[in-house]
Amino acid sequence: MTIREIRLFGDPVLTTRSDEVTEFDDSLRTLVEDMLETMDEAGGVGLAANQIGLTRRIFVYDCSHVEDGLRGHIINPVWEAVGEETQLGQEGCLSIPDISADTERYETVRVSGQDVDGNPVAMVASGLMARCIQHETDHLDGVLFLRRLTPELRKDAMAKIRTSEWFNK
Repeated sequence: MTIREIRLFGDPVLTTRSDEVTEFDDSLRTLVEDMLETMDEAGGVGLAANQIGLTRRIFVYDCSHVEDGLRGHIINPVWEAVGEETQLGQEGCLSIPDISADTERYETVRVSGQDVDGNPVAMVASGLMARCIQHETDHLDGVLFLRRLTPELRKDAMAKIRTSEWFNK
């Protein structure tokens, strides 16, 4: 397995919609393993393929420290809200280091997709896992969580980004 470089805010790949995965082979299995290892190394709860420079519709997740056993991957995810209830909570991103802000998301979502072998997978998730599904699918659509913030919070986050050490390298 290989730890991949995480792309940072400003990289065009982060605002590019990812392509559907159509080939389920050993290279895809290796990609999933690399993504899980990269996410673990970075201390994240989710990682989308475009965050490592690949425009493929796949993300990995690990909410097992909060919700029992929820660790894995979803390929070609599609989600829908279950009900209208929302949650407001701190959200950050491995591609935007040291920036977090209260972000509104649906409380419960239903997601479907495929596993690494091309088999259908689906789950209903609430709380952190629901937030993760929405955040990572946004990545695959080329949308960063900053776009989900109120104008005031977005302005504050952008000011912090512009003065950050990682952005000004």
